[in-house]
Amino acid sequence: MEKRIYDEKNGLWYELHGDYYLPCLTVPPEEQRPIGIWGQRHLRYLRQHRRALYTELQITGKLNGYLADLNEQAEAMFLELVKQLAAREGVTEQLKARDQMLWYNR
Repeated sequence: MEKRIYDEKNGLWYELHGDYYLPCLTVPPEEQRPIGIWGQRHLRYLRQHRRALYTELQITGKLNGYLADLNEQAEAMFLELVKQLAAREGVTEQLKARDQMLWYNR
């Protein structure tokens, strides 16, 4: 029996393992980007509650990029919310420099 065979119908290579031919499948290389806290939390959510989406992203090699993009969006949203809250509460850099206890109590 041949060690490797090619199936023209589906375009896959198969390799002999014991008595069975198993498809030679590989995951495409994925660009490695840093994932922050929001990406890590979403990864935990995907693993626990959205297993099919997690598996699909992992198999297609898009998981890291997806989480890095999501982390960047969440970080931008968080910074925008902090700016809005500071403006609403009247917290400025001058207040921080002048009276730290008043700034802390706001």
